[in-house]
Amino acid sequence: MTTNQPATEASQRPYIEFRDVSKSFGDNHVLDDVSFDVMPGETVCILGRSGVGKSVSLELIMGFLKPDSGRVIVAEEDITDYSEEHLEAIHKKVTMVFQSGALFDSLTVGENVAFPLREARHLTEEQIFEVVDGLLKMVGMQEMRDLLPSDLSTGMKRSVAIARALAARPECILYDEPTTMVDPLMAQLLGDLIKRLKMQLNLTSIVVTHDMRLAKKLADRVVFLHEARAIFFGTMAEMEKSKEPIIREFLQLDELQLECK
Repeated sequence: MTTNQPATEASQRPYIEFRDVSKSFGDNHVLDDVSFDVMPGETVCILGRSGVGKSVSLELIMGFLKPDSGRVIVAEEDITDYSEEHLEAIHKKVTMVFQSGALFDSLTVGENVAFPLREARHLTEEQIFEVVDGLLKMVGMQEMRDLLPSDLSTGMKRSVAIARALAARPECILYDEPTTMVDPLMAQLLGDLIKRLKMQLNLTSIVVTHDMRLAKKLADRVVFLHEARAIFFGTMAEMEKSKEPIIREFLQLDELQLECK
């Protein structure tokens, strides 16, 4: 397994870290002794085929699941044994954008984005309106403010979900397959949005994806999972030089898909 860490970041502590993490569901070994880290302000993409533990990794970071062994460090805290109560403080720093968007169906787009602001109870309704307006403008959804989620496309729902995640003012956002089941144009727009937010807000990010174009656009470093193991961890440029057969196959398949489009 290859690792790469810029010398300028050597003195920093990782914001997120997997230390020899294993997770199984019965006889299904999803993660086996997986280690990687994410530095503050960095975007790490987790790549691999379906069913290799990419989304499970995000659930471990959020504390929705517990590892069978190993340690999970989030926001520079070892959360491995944290109770739900202790995880609440972590969830104020780290939030997740689900594939489905996980929007409230009965609330409008604006009300969905306002939800975490109202939960915090720090702002007046006028202030909330202004913040929501700014966030929706940032993600290109300002004109959709009064629509319900059922009126939106899959890609639009994810844009709104990103705006809602940003409303909580997190330090880190986890994205679960942000470009799955969206058209190529929306996939490009979502990728551009995630990259712009990282640059403007200095967000730490993890992006789970099988979309190589998205990974090339976003990733400072890449974790490649195969048969429950992290068989590569390093930069995209290093991955493209890898001699690992499964990685070569993955890269070649992506090139074929691009040629067919």
